[in-house]
Amino acid sequence: MTRIFDPVLGDLRERLLRMGSLAEAILDKAIRAVWERRPDLAREVRSDDLEIDRLDVDVDEAVLRALALQAPVAEDLRQVIAIKMMATDLERVGDLARNIAKSALRLSDKPPLPLPPKLDEVADGARRLLRLALDSFVDADPAKAQAVLDADDRVDDDQERVVRDAILEIGAHPELTSQQVDLILIAKNLERVADHATNIAEDTILATQAKNVKHAQKLGSR
Repeated sequence: MTRIFDPVLGDLRERLLRMGSLAEAILDKAIRAVWERRPDLAREVRSDDLEIDRLDVDVDEAVLRALALQAPVAEDLRQVIAIKMMATDLERVGDLARNIAKSALRLSDKPPLPLPPKLDEVADGARRLLRLALDSFVDADPAKAQAVLDADDRVDDDQERVVRDAILEIGAHPELTSQQVDLILIAKNLERVADHATNIAEDTILATQAKNVKHAQKLGSR
């Protein structure tokens, strides 16, 4: 039997999944702009991000309507709260993609610089975790969400390696400082994408298991 609140949740989920699809696309475009030295793609990222911002506002308004008019309880309330938090994370992914695109533009104006293999791994890891986090929400699968949490440290480690290597390159080739700084910024922005994927996975666990695992490792509850 269809519940009164089901259409409300369905609408919120549809808006969120549209945001997720756009966030994945804009991230992929920003990464391609770096690797392919495509300033045209980098410029497109800015306009693409506006649509994510619009959807974020739409989700905010839909959540407020749901809370004010439908008074969801228990599981429904957890779903609404989780969707609101996920939308915020996806909006930040769009912002991070814009940051990467800005670095891509700067790099495209300078002589080509070999990109470190570890940076490729950071990019692949960030994209993979974002995809897996969104899948965990779509499938209401806490096991997939947990897999995101378990894999985040690898992205952190790879990002730190990129930073260390870039600092060494700056010492050896100071004339390449600006390019190496942009590589550091790209790696850090990608690592932040992985962090937001982790947040989405944590919200999936909250929605599906009524279990709050945010900061659980630091607080000693995992």
